[in-house]
Amino acid sequence: MVDTAEATRRLNVKKQTLDDAYAAPANFLEIDILNPITHGVAKKRYTDYEVRMRTNLPVFKVKESSVRRRYSDFEWLRNELERDSKIVVPPLPGKAWKRQMPFRNDDGIFEEEFIEERRKGLEVFINKIAGHPLAQNERCLHIFLQEPVIDKSYVPGKIRNT
Repeated sequence: MVDTAEATRRLNVKKQTLDDAYAAPANFLEIDILNPITHGVAKKRYTDYEVRMRTNLPVFKVKESSVRRRYSDFEWLRNELERDSKIVVPPLPGKAWKRQMPFRNDDGIFEEEFIEERRKGLEVFINKIAGHPLAQNERCLHIFLQEPVIDKSYVPGKIRNT
């Protein structure tokens, strides 16, 4: 029979030093969605966002990147991941159909408050996805985060860690 005292003994844990506490984290992935800009006029109007990424994860060959993405680009990423990966993909913030109706007395989807709410929702969405270890190997995520222009004719697949 197993000695109860031995089985429940605490592990000897090394005390954390200040250098350890304030050192760079072993692995990190930071993605911020910021600087929304609305372009165009009338029906050709759209808003895009800066997607800024910093990481030291080995799976990403580029350690810092900044690209601009529209809501439709986030939809593309979500659809690609749903089709090709084995992960449960979180929902995007809503399309706000009512805000796009004609004859409104406001700017609809181009109001600052709406753009800020959407920006926050997109940031939560991309961080949930990028934080998933299986999603980090998906080529579409790397394209989305690091390529200036999304090549929608890319060949889906996994990124090989070299």
